[in-house]
Amino acid sequence: MKINNNIGPSGINPYKRQMNKLEQVGATASTKLDKVEISSIAKGLQNINSVEVERQQKVDELKIQVENGTYKPNSVDIANGILQFYKK
Repeated sequence: MKINNNIGPSGINPYKRQMNKLEQVGATASTKLDKVEISSIAKGLQNINSVEVERQQKVDELKIQVENGTYKPNSVDIANGILQFYKK
């Protein structure tokens, strides 16, 4: 009497079948690459350095005016700014 240890279809290795599935998934995943696009608005925001330079120049001018005593703030603009802040 001959005893076969084959359970199910013969010649099929479940571990090899699983590895083949993983290889197929890996091959399809590698063909789909992510793509990043930067909008024109975002590119414009990258030029913040020029804004910072202009702001620093304005701050320096205001410091000089305060030190000399020639700085005269506009009270109407200040009041409007406060109102706009609290209306939000």
